[in-house]
This record gives sequence, structure tokens and C-alpha cells, in this order.
Amino acid sequence: MVGEGVLHECLNDPDVEKVLIINRKPSGVSNTKLNEIIHKDFFALTAIESQLKDYNACFFCLGVSSVGMKEEEYFKLTYELTMNFAKSLVKLNPEMSFCYISGVGTDSSEKGKMMWARVKGKTENDLMKLHFKKVYAFRPGYLHPESGMKNTFKLL
Repeated sequence: MVGEGVLHECLNDPDVEKVLIINRKPSGVSNTKLNEIIHKDFFALTAIESQLKDYNACFFCLGVSSVGMKEEEYFKLTYELTMNFAKSLVKLNPEMSFCYISGVGTDSSEKGKMMWARVKGKTENDLMKLHFKKVYAFRPGYLHPESGMKNTFKLL
């Protein structure tokens, strides 16, 4: 839902010249600003690295719910995947601003009781250590879907 919203805003912003999205399956979105890469393994980026150059911002919106997950699996999908992407991008685009979508309640101390909050906190902390131009961590507590969005959740 976050990624779709960010994509929508970027495509509609006249100041955004081009948008690259990396997906496991086609988004179904068509726009003259949009370039889409379909890539199955987000842990292995070598095959697409040449296409990741010359961008000045990244909105990293990939995320999973920790519900029912063991810490090892959540750590891999949240921390390791994010850091793998970020390290590839900073190497190619050191003047990039990296925007990480985290969550309200994230634990920057990395010592709290909530597993997901510790992992998100470590992810934020380690992203800040990379040599991007800027790193931002957004911690939304509630997301309100805009009309026309397809990947939304309805509250009961």
C-alpha cells in the first residue's frame, strides 16, 4: 500500500522526471516517466545494478508484517534485504537521498521487548551510517488509502 501511494505521488509530481520501480511481478501501471524492472531475487542485485545508476532518491517501501514470523526470518526480510539494497544504491548513487518506510513504535535502542521494533530500529540505525547524501526514516502510525489505490487494506 505504501509503495503504490509513493508511486502515485511521484508520477503525478511535475518535479519528478523519472521513476524506477523494482518489482517481483508487473505493477500494471503505465506512464511515460515510469521504468519497471521485474526481478525475482532482491538479495541478488548484480544483474540489474547497471539500471540503478543516476537516481537521486529512493523510497524503500518494501516490508512485511512480523505476525507469525520468527525473529530470524523477519530479520532477513526486513534488515538484510533493506541493507543489501541500500549498500548497492549508495555505491552507485552517493548523492542519493534514501527514504525508509519504518513504523511507529520502532525501537532505536535495539533493546526493547518487541522483536519487530528492535529489527526496524537496527535497520534505521545502520542505514544512517551509510554514506548517502541524506537518510530519512518515516514512522507512520496510520495510512489512509487514497481512492483508486488497488493494494489497500480495509479496517473491520
